[in-house]
Amino acid sequence: MADIKISTTLGDIFVRLYDETPKHRDNFIKLAKEGYFDGTLFHRVIKDFMIQGGDPDSKGAPAGKNLGTGGPDYTIPAEFVYPQLFHKRGALSAARLGDEVNPERESSGSQFYIVWGKTYKKSELQQMERQMEMQQEQTIFNQLARENRDKIMELRRNRDRAGLQELQDELVAETKAISMEKGKPTFTDEQREAYTTIGGTPFLDNQYTVFGEVTEGLDVVEKIQACETSRADRPVEDISMTVEIVEE
Repeated sequence: MADIKISTTLGDIFVRLYDETPKHRDNFIKLAKEGYFDGTLFHRVIKDFMIQGGDPDSKGAPAGKNLGTGGPDYTIPAEFVYPQLFHKRGALSAARLGDEVNPERESSGSQFYIVWGKTYKKSELQQMERQMEMQQEQTIFNQLARENRDKIMELRRNRDRAGLQELQDELVAETKAISMEKGKPTFTDEQREAYTTIGGTPFLDNQYTVFGEVTEGLDVVEKIQACETSRADRPVEDISMTVEIVEE
């Protein structure tokens, strides 16, 4: 593990990087040593959700400048260690482009966010589990549809509605079987405890790579997430950072 200090204009945040996500850990250390983050801003802040930084284009950015697309010319392969590592309050996670252009969910080379989130009732987590099950089935079905794309296109060209319906029924049945084999998605006891007491953003689990957590300075994260922001979620008063390695 490595310990990192993020010094901001509102105070210091200490973060521990996980050994379970070595690609993200090593990349963050490399960038920190290069001074890559120094002078960058927390450019996207959403109350009761998260604070995001790491965009090199935010250094000295004038008010009103659109931020959030900068970074090195590479991405990092996703390192989901789920359910062990999840989006509890204080989790350090990698930002990324959306699934539609990034189906492998590869992480941004430099942009990251620290979770704030909220606390949830048990009934809300149960509802999320039902949504997770539906999402799992949708993901499986979409994959099967991609694998059968040529057959689907041929049936469409031939306007074979009966054939399309038959194939759809087959794919739905196969989806159900695969989903049952995978098992019903559920939160672990550790997740339930964290999300109902500490808080977090459970709907991001297994979607974005969690690669560290705040060990000290959650009060600073709280101050940042509560700051006044513009319509683009950028803090009205710039919150800059410097990042240094405390222990490697």
